[in-house]
Amino acid sequence: MAILKILQYPDERLHLVATRVDVFDEAVGSLVADMLETMYAAPGIGLAATQVAVQKQIIVIDSSENRNDPIILVNPQIIAMSGTSNLEEGCLSVPGIYETVKRAERITATAQDINGTPFEIKADGLLAVCIQHEIDHLKGHVFVEYLSRLKQTRILAKMKKLARERM
Repeated sequence: MAILKILQYPDERLHLVATRVDVFDEAVGSLVADMLETMYAAPGIGLAATQVAVQKQIIVIDSSENRNDPIILVNPQIIAMSGTSNLEEGCLSVPGIYETVKRAERITATAQDINGTPFEIKADGLLAVCIQHEIDHLKGHVFVEYLSRLKQTRILAKMKKLARERM
């Protein structure tokens, strides 16, 4: 396993749309293991393959209190949404930025596991928000795009400044 480099906003690769996984082989299992290690090390509760520059529809999530209950969603799709949630979100690709985003409170999604077996997941609260957030990444969207133009401009300036300081 390896810790992967997480792309930082405004990296253009974060806006690429992920492709469907059709072959469930050792490479998928290896990528998932690396993504989990990366997410736990960051530390975060969710990570999309697009955030580590892999344009595949794979997300890993672990919102459990003890950080020992990972959920792997391959080719996820939300099939039902209800209610409204206004939780503060953060993102490993936008470190240090936390903003409230309006999302569905409850969702039902379909996905496949790392072997390609289809399943359905129902989620509410933090898990529902996390699934929506990570699926957005697979579609080439970053959570800051839900914010006002003024907030987006300020976040972009802050992220560019942080990038310069890292050089």
